[in-house]
Amino acid sequence: MPAPARLNLASFLHHHPVIVGAPHAALPGHALVGRLTLGPAAWLGAGCVVRADGHYVRIGEEFHLGRGATVHIAHDRYPTVVHERVSVGANAVVHACVVKADAVLEEDCVVLDGSVVGAGAVLEAGSVVYPRSMLAGGMLYGGQPARAVRALAPGEAAERAAALRARNEAADARWPGRTPASVAAPDTFVAGTARLEGQVRLAAGASIWYGCRFDARAGVIRLAARCNVQDNSVLVAGAAGLRLGEDTTIGHNVQLVDCTVGARCLVGIGSRIAAGTVIADDTFVAAGCVTEPGQALEGGRVWGGRPARPIGVLDQAKRDIVLTTAAAYHGYARTMRGAPVAT
Repeated sequence: MPAPARLNLASFLHHHPVIVGAPHAALPGHALVGRLTLGPAAWLGAGCVVRADGHYVRIGEEFHLGRGATVHIAHDRYPTVVHERVSVGANAVVHACVVKADAVLEEDCVVLDGSVVGAGAVLEAGSVVYPRSMLAGGMLYGGQPARAVRALAPGEAAERAAALRARNEAADARWPGRTPASVAAPDTFVAGTARLEGQVRLAAGASIWYGCRFDARAGVIRLAARCNVQDNSVLVAGAAGLRLGEDTTIGHNVQLVDCTVGARCLVGIGSRIAAGTVIADDTFVAAGCVTEPGQALEGGRVWGGRPARPIGVLDQAKRDIVLTTAAAYHGYARTMRGAPVAT
């Protein structure tokens, strides 16, 4: 196992992470932020993020968090509580939910707000648990939305946990160092573990969060005013560049390739936006959505699925979510500019 790095900690509004016992490993690029209580014997993969700004995160002993995975809250509405011996795979997102003891969340899983994952449950890779879902313990789940596949055999959860932990520990332990934007307004925020290559231009109030990787070597990446790109998202520009509009939110662990996203949009957690995609103003892209190359997403709609398709109308409630999320992240960025992660 690689030698542990020193802990990268950041406070939020005078709340500092509480670490109960030294982690087994804390690999480069990880970030622990705000109102976090982390139990003993944790294993923290390269670039993983646990961020407790608007609410608290409490994590029990022997937590195992894979490379580039993210744990977060939902503003002041939902905390995140993770019980003992939970295993989370690379690039997964645990968001504003409860995960009970001995649960296993494989690679690229997403668990959304208000959900409860029961003790000893296993989520197959790529599963998405929709908001306020109740998943019974001792079951295997898969799909979008995650549905029960079957009861687990005796000892199966422990076997899958051991296999996942072995994959986490075998993953690349390196993480690139922080780099600044090439052009940035004075009130922007770039987190201490973000990596920006090439021409990245940030307008007033824009923010880039922990673990994000921007590749703008082939074309310019532009973030308009109050746009935010959340933890562990990856943006890659082509020759025409990549543009994000005003008051737009890119959720955790999203991938955007050579595309355009308009103003007042939300691209949900774990989405994959393919090259040439154009997302019009006032569009809501649900978590785990995948577009096809060159696809056009009409504004005023909710899009979801693989491949993306219209699944609803952007009503006033969802419009309010988009705007309040952008405003909240603008506020988080103002606070965090004075509290960089240690390196």
